[in-house]
Amino acid sequence: QVAPRNTVGNVPLQWYKDEEHIGYDISARKIKKRDREGRIDSFLSSKDNDDDWLKIWDDYNAEEVKITKEEAKIISRMMKGKTPHANVDPYPDYVDWFEYADKGHPLSNAPEPKRRFVPSKWEQKKVVKLVRAIRKGWIKFDKPKDEPNYYLLWGDDTDTADNKRQGLSYIPAPKPNLPGHEESYNPSVEYIPTQEEIDNYQLMYEEDRPKFIPRRFESLRSVPAYEKALREGFDRCLDLYLCPRTRKKRINIDPESLKPKLPSKKDLRPYPRTCYLEFKGHGGPVTSLSVEATGQWIASGSSDGTIRVWEVETGRCLKVFNVGADVHHISWNPSPERPILAAIVGRDLLLLNAEVGDEETQVRTKELLHVGEPTPEDDGDKKPAVRWVNNDKFDGITLIHHR
Repeated sequence: QVAPRNTVGNVPLQWYKDEEHIGYDISARKIKKRDREGRIDSFLSSKDNDDDWLKIWDDYNAEEVKITKEEAKIISRMMKGKTPHANVDPYPDYVDWFEYADKGHPLSNAPEPKRRFVPSKWEQKKVVKLVRAIRKGWIKFDKPKDEPNYYLLWGDDTDTADNKRQGLSYIPAPKPNLPGHEESYNPSVEYIPTQEEIDNYQLMYEEDRPKFIPRRFESLRSVPAYEKALREGFDRCLDLYLCPRTRKKRINIDPESLKPKLPSKKDLRPYPRTCYLEFKGHGGPVTSLSVEATGQWIASGSSDGTIRVWEVETGRCLKVFNVGADVHHISWNPSPERPILAAIVGRDLLLLNAEVGDEETQVRTKELLHVGEPTPEDDGDKKPAVRWVNNDKFDGITLIHHR
């Protein structure tokens, strides 16, 4: 960039419109204006020169300046409301520089170190003045009051004449609610009730009737005085007259003393303190557990739609039944000779073969969990309360209730 030749200062250029010069140089000599070509001559010269459209007349320095094509592109982009350079993205993607992993706070909570503290010179002078004034006795402090070293042995502090207040204690009046839009002297049209609504107010009970009916006045001087001012003032005086003036002392009780005392952990022993076995496998909360009669197997039902059979001693999962619905309750057959599981799945009841024990027990259980073809009954149109259906997926029985 070139420094301006014109040293006219921060004044309008119209002041030099009719003058032959446009300002002064460093030596206080006038800077003459350059003769500008006429419009016809400039038009003819532009036809002969292809780069004439890049020339700009500088009124401040009274000279013709030729810009480059790159500068012309920048000017055209700025006139269109774009960025000066084409390779600049005005709306770049936000780069999140902060790492959120293992960060408790976005900024440090550590206090400012002492090395950043810069003591103030003026505050030090103030402190010196105050210290000097205290030493010379210009500033005096109130002496602490001596507390009496006597107390009532058989009485209460509330009975002494010093603690009794003279006169009545001050009870502040309740604060009324702030007025709304409908309480204005010139409210909006939607707040003003119609005559039909006003007639309906008269049919209502006095407790349910609105306390204030908005009205509209043309000016503030036409607003009448408040109708219930005298009545409310009398009611307030009556309240103050009938209000009790007794001061009740609050009982000072330690809240911690009201808590029941819990026994110590040593008194509750023995209890398990080490995790010995873990039964892992369910993807949702376990809703029901059932232990077999021999204590060797345990069955669990979960809201993830599965029933699992575990070995108690090792925690090994032996069988998984994917029933596809929430398991509400599960129970083993009380007879250890028939390892059958009963589970409430959704609205139905499933009878499943747990497939534990020896082969002979499993074969007898499979034969037992089989329903033959239904025989026609002579009950007429009456439907049975429960239908027994074979479950081919789990080789069990499904009990479907009509409700």
